[in-house]
Amino acid sequence: MTGRLLGDLDTSAPDRSLSPASRAKDMPRASELTDAAASTGGWSPVAALGLVGLVLGASALVGRRNAPDRTHPTIRRWYQRLDKPDITPPDAVFGAVWPALEVGLAIGGYRLLRRPSSARRDVAVALWLGNSAMIGGWSELFFRRKRLGASAAASGAMLASGAALVATAARVDRTAAVTAMPYVGWLGFATLLAERIRRDNPARGR
Repeated sequence: MTGRLLGDLDTSAPDRSLSPASRAKDMPRASELTDAAASTGGWSPVAALGLVGLVLGASALVGRRNAPDRTHPTIRRWYQRLDKPDITPPDAVFGAVWPALEVGLAIGGYRLLRRPSSARRDVAVALWLGNSAMIGGWSELFFRRKRLGASAAASGAMLASGAALVATAARVDRTAAVTAMPYVGWLGFATLLAERIRRDNPARGR
């Protein structure tokens, strides 16, 4: 009788599935929750491409409006008469470099927009938009308004803003930061060039 009673008892290991330790083990970790939260919030591909297209289109229109070419003879004559240092690249180089730099910035901007929303991401996007706007603003200052001093100062501001873009984007999307590096490198040279032109042409601009 005793054996039968003992035989009816479950002598296997106790079920620990409902124990506090087991429940804690089955709960999602904080890092998993963070990763899940970070997987949402980025712009859709269509929306991101749309904004990038608008930025590139606006920049192209402003650049075209101020280009020192044969369609703008007054601007062209003024630019050709400036005293420029020997390190000044040919016009064709400027015409090839700036579109390439802007495309690089646009690729970085697209990648930033697609990243999950965060304060750091938003700052990087704002810096991208700001730098894209300043490119057009610089051409307006230099070519159309002939403000040599203001354009030299603007070049320095763009260099600082571009460096901030690289530093901020590197903590959000490293590829986006890399795409902005050629822009910053070129701005270092362009700032020196703009300052030399300002110094060498005191009577041709303000």
